[in-house]
Amino acid sequence: MANVVTVSREPLVPFDPGKPNAARIGDYALGGKDNFAADRDLAQQMLEIVPLGPVLARENRDFLARAVDCVSRNGVFQFIDVGSGLPTSPNTHEMAGRADPAARVVYVDNDPVVISHAAALLTGSGNAAAVPGDVRHPEAILASAELTETINLRKPVCVIMAMVLDYVEPAQAADIVATFGRAMTAGSFLIISIGANNNAPDLAERVIETWTAGLLHLHGREQVAGYFAGFDLVEPGLTEARRWRRLHAAAGADERPADILVGVGRKAG
Repeated sequence: MANVVTVSREPLVPFDPGKPNAARIGDYALGGKDNFAADRDLAQQMLEIVPLGPVLARENRDFLARAVDCVSRNGVFQFIDVGSGLPTSPNTHEMAGRADPAARVVYVDNDPVVISHAAALLTGSGNAAAVPGDVRHPEAILASAELTETINLRKPVCVIMAMVLDYVEPAQAADIVATFGRAMTAGSFLIISIGANNNAPDLAERVIETWTAGLLHLHGREQVAGYFAGFDLVEPGLTEARRWRRLHAAAGADERPADILVGVGRKAG
């Protein structure tokens, strides 16, 4: 089948370069160029509060690469990347394409910059689609014509929610994951990464107060573990991004005030 890139041109939120945006801040943290002064200003404010910010962003990106590789090695080659942000190498379509050039990937985001850049960044990358959608409305994402043209939900699929559930309350996050889970067949995979506060409530409060690119919510380890209900966590289970299947990882590294909690689950059945 020929390479296809589908791009919807109806983003869900208006484009405003004067307001900081999470996807563009993430791009800046990873050394990208698709960001504006407002994004860089907030990123610098956050850097003063959490100096580890860029390190955490890179650790999350590296975890996603390892997780996608793990899923691909288990024979699943369909991916729905919810709240994907701007494609940054290595990204889902690149990692999945290494295992199977026919792998299918749908990126979902509500940022118009992500959507408008998709055509240029994904052209020639494989069977990929960029679909406007909001993680808070999983039913609409799953029913999207662009998604169903690319993803066959009757076959195993991998849903990725990387650093996006931070923007919803824990109860709503559980409902969101459950909705995706019900649409996934047995043998499907779920990848989650989420910010973790390691016994530093003052730091968490400062982060929440300063971050103006969306309302953040804290999620405890037990709550995140609960999001994997109906899924069997693959080894090493729920852990920090820097530790998940990383060669030469320092298992005894000191605890940090902030971290990225991650997990990969396979749907039982």
